[in-house]
Amino acid sequence: MPNKTKPRKNKYPAEGITLEMMVTDLVNVYGWERLGEKITIRCFTHDPSIKSSLNFLRKTPWAREQVEQLYRWRSDTGWDPRDDSK
Repeated sequence: MPNKTKPRKNKYPAEGITLEMMVTDLVNVYGWERLGEKITIRCFTHDPSIKSSLNFLRKTPWAREQVEQLYRWRSDTGWDPRDDSK
């Protein structure tokens, strides 16, 4: 009898999205200065780089959660600060 299970749908829209992809996207959209205002962590405000941010976020669950929440919110709403029409 063939297996008739339905393909699993992603409950979490960021499945398959790496932390590096999230940070890069957020930096491209907000820029380091604005991102540092939205999520107040030193790696976004003092000599920021993707590499140093990833090192910190991988070791700091509460900070990573904030980045994931902002990324999820932006993905869900489609809001882009560069677009004045939204």
